[in-house]
Amino acid sequence: MSNEQIRDRLVELFRQKAAVEGGIVVLLGEVDRRQAYRDEGATSSEPWVMERFGISTPTARAYTNLAEKAWDIPHLVAGLCAGDLSFDKVRAVAGLATPETDRELRDQAQECSVRQLTEMARSRQLPTEATAESDHERRFLRFNDRFRTATVQLPSESYAETRACLEARARQVPSDGETPWDQRLCDAFMELIRSSGRGSRAGHSASTPYVVVAHVPLAALTDESGEATELAGELERDGLISCETVRRIACDATIVIGVDDDVGHTMYEGRARREPTDAQRREVIRRDRHCRFPGCTNVTFTNTHHVVPWKPDGRTDLDNLALLCLHHHHLVHSAAWTMAGNANAELTFIGPSGRVMTSRPSPIWTAVTARRRSGSTT
Repeated sequence: MSNEQIRDRLVELFRQKAAVEGGIVVLLGEVDRRQAYRDEGATSSEPWVMERFGISTPTARAYTNLAEKAWDIPHLVAGLCAGDLSFDKVRAVAGLATPETDRELRDQAQECSVRQLTEMARSRQLPTEATAESDHERRFLRFNDRFRTATVQLPSESYAETRACLEARARQVPSDGETPWDQRLCDAFMELIRSSGRGSRAGHSASTPYVVVAHVPLAALTDESGEATELAGELERDGLISCETVRRIACDATIVIGVDDDVGHTMYEGRARREPTDAQRREVIRRDRHCRFPGCTNVTFTNTHHVVPWKPDGRTDLDNLALLCLHHHHLVHSAAWTMAGNANAELTFIGPSGRVMTSRPSPIWTAVTARRRSGSTT
């Protein structure tokens, strides 16, 4: 193919991509209006799309947010379905669009770049008392344990206050002249966090009141050879760590050591009592990370649920315990839903539609247990 043919082919493929995404948005809008996602146990269209079609959270959120507005902006959506407008262009002005401005914004979107459309949308959102209140209601702070990142959205005045505070502290952080500014801001942020701990005082950093749980194999605590070890451990809600990491963070936080058996389980004991121990609850949280229902990422409102219903003299072991949010806890107690399997390996969920969905433990937890079984220590 010549360069011109490649360019022409790309133009056609991107038109097709936009048209397909337009069809997705239209159908997702209908799914949302009918609440069809409830047939498969989801609480909203976003987690349903993530689980059903294997896409990421940002992608699912972008599709479903636009789908919610699709009914009110037919000209913009028609341009997308025809391949005349890209998904990013329509998304840039969707928050600004109304049935009255829909046609005008479609015409502008055909002439402007995505960046120009974004700037235009921002310029039209004039600050008022109502928007200030809305700005406050949209505040959030989210943690991503996989990438160890935190994302925060603040009202304008809070953002300005936060930035001024951190930049002022960052300027006071000693530097050799080569430490990047963003790293100094990070150091200032951590210094602010640590200085808020109980017992801290100006100029002195006390141990924080926060509890950090590290799971390490028993051999890591009993090895007296004096040699450095790379035995696999795990920092709860983070990932695999070395024993050197445990020693380092012990300077700044309260460390709880969860001694694991030879396959990485904190405990594995049959008992004739219904409620799991605190240690078992911690292990279930470490293993599952969030609600085990496929597609659900709820972490906050969760219960430890028995896969096989508990009976007197029954078992309350790890393979029979799973983390479920309140909504899905209720679903599996309804006659229309069933859950079965080994929570340490694979759980099966079957709902009213007959679709079979599976759920597996956190890959990090699985990696730890697999490494212990193989006898590897690196």
